[in-house]
Amino acid sequence: MATSIRLSRGGSKKRPYYRIVVADSRAPRDGKFIERIGSYNPVLPKGDEKRVVLDTERAKHWVAAGAQPTDRVARFLDAAGVKERPARNNPNKAEPGQKAKDRAEDRAAKAAEAAEAAEAAKAAAAEAAAAPAAEEAPAEEAAAEQAEG
Repeated sequence: MATSIRLSRGGSKKRPYYRIVVADSRAPRDGKFIERIGSYNPVLPKGDEKRVVLDTERAKHWVAAGAQPTDRVARFLDAAGVKERPARNNPNKAEPGQKAKDRAEDRAAKAAEAAEAAEAAKAAAAEAAAAPAAEEAPAEEAAAEQAEG
């Protein structure tokens, strides 16, 4: 029989209270269990000693017998020194999704186009500022000639 060490929920709505139980892995979450080995009250503050109450001797017995703890119970067992929990690493978890990557690429492309357009506008303005100074004199002369004539 495959056994697991898991949480069985009790308590009222919005006031959870869990029992740490050893149960057949096929049994329902709050259903029949083999043995109760502790309790977990998430409502209490993290520093409170009654937040997690665990019978470490029985937990060691069941781990030695092959019972598999769930992730949350494995944290409790690690904190109690019963079973070491290996560190998990998922480097892809923080990576954005494909649509977000596409949006970022589009944003970068638009920013690059805007920067190029701004540089072209500055260059055109610089050329226009340099060229009219040379062209102003002939234009003024032509205007003066038309006024005289």
